Amino acid sequence: MTNIIETKFGTLVSPNKIAYGSASSIKKSGAFYNFSIRISNDDVREYSFTDLGRAEYMRRIMIGHLEEKIKKELKNSEQK
Repeated sequence: MTNIIETKFGTLVSPNKIAYGSASSIKKSGAFYNFSIRISNDDVREYSFTDLGRAEYMRRIMIGHLEEKIKKELKNSEQK
């Protein structure tokens, strides 16, 4: 089951898809595997790992955290 949330304006949003859209794919740059996550319009965080497995794992974890942050922000905006 998907977690689709309706905003106070009536728009249906999927926090999971928003979070995945905010994360870049993993790219190899020299000896490092890099990806970035856009937390907000002016906050982009970049992460580098030497192991592809660790980079993939951490990307999934960070997307999960971002998804929870989006859900919390949507719920807080509905209460106001």
